[in-house]
Amino acid sequence: MHNSDSHIEIYQTPDGQTELNVRLNGDSVWLSQAQLALLYDTDRSSIGRHIRNIYKSKELDEESTCAKNAQV
Repeated sequence: MHNSDSHIEIYQTPDGQTELNVRLNGDSVWLSQAQLALLYDTDRSSIGRHIRNIYKSKELDEESTCAKNAQV
């Protein structure tokens, strides 16, 4: 299923700069782990490890930022 509000576009401008297009929800940008992996040119497991480290260091509270089906 493809939702038009959940895609990310990354491309290079003629002058060699990288440009990123994302859909906004209010004043927030929401990306899935797969989209973050694409943005940072890494694999989804690296994003997952980073998120786990954020929770481990208490930078964010997992209970208030993670749902059963999604992470915010």
